[in-house]
Amino acid sequence: MKRAPLLHRTAGLIGAAGLCLLSGCLDVPHPFRDPGREGRSLALNPPPSRLAVPVPPVALLGDAAAREWSRDIVAALLDQSVPAVAQPARKGDWWLRLGAVTRGGQVVPIYSVITPAGIVRSTDEGAGIPAAAWAGGDPEMLKSVAQQAASGIARALTGIQADQMDHDPHSLKHRAARIYFAGVTGAPGDGDVALAQAFSASLRDAEDAIQNTPRDADFSVSCKVTVTDGLPGTTGHPQQHLQLVWRVVDAAGKEAGAATQLHDIDAHALDGHWGDVAVAAAQEAAGGVRQVVSRYSGRDNVPLPPGAPVAVPPR
Repeated sequence: MKRAPLLHRTAGLIGAAGLCLLSGCLDVPHPFRDPGREGRSLALNPPPSRLAVPVPPVALLGDAAAREWSRDIVAALLDQSVPAVAQPARKGDWWLRLGAVTRGGQVVPIYSVITPAGIVRSTDEGAGIPAAAWAGGDPEMLKSVAQQAASGIARALTGIQADQMDHDPHSLKHRAARIYFAGVTGAPGDGDVALAQAFSASLRDAEDAIQNTPRDADFSVSCKVTVTDGLPGTTGHPQQHLQLVWRVVDAAGKEAGAATQLHDIDAHALDGHWGDVAVAAAQEAAGGVRQVVSRYSGRDNVPLPPGAPVAVPPR
């Protein structure tokens, strides 16, 4: 008799208020995320796990200010989760060339991403700065310029990675993600089993495939259910707070994100059979997990169109 009202109340959580995608990873482009041994061997000219940012030799700045600018660029890129390093580019490195040109009394900063083969892969320009202010090398000005440039550089790197994935037949742009589901723990009643079965059925599609072992899995997913006593509801009945956290980790065990469902229910209402509640919760969770996997892997990112190759003189 109570199952229909319970489903209605729980679905309210899962719909408008219940699904929260957690982890800063969701907004991270991961342009230089290590693709693993197999990915490195299969990808075309794969990027390394860092981006070198050498001090610019020609930037219309003094030596000290040029060093400060390169350090500011590194700090701003790290804030964008791009693993940049302030050091000279070495053989095999991707690197960021900093430069500047004068136009109409202003200095325009220029940022070029260079491949290990010495080819300019992308070039972005910053906003013009009055020439006198630029030449003065004010630290706050240089920091502001770096912060303004970082998001555009990160987007370019994301597009470069997406283009490489497009050309790699083994990337997640061309096959389903292999996902190991470790199951559900902590749910009352038959929730552990019911949620696990419903989630496994809901996640399978052309983009995601559930497998029974963690071997060679691209991602692993687990769910932790927590039930705690809450304050009485508006009707005066005892309440419980229900939390489901669907955690996603990559092949290296690094957290890719989490989908969290929150809801208040009548106390002990889920101590027995979950039924349709498990199905509704699992379907919503599957959508959240799919979003985590897509954003973290970059399989939905738009490739940066190839430009005319421009060779960089040897350093």
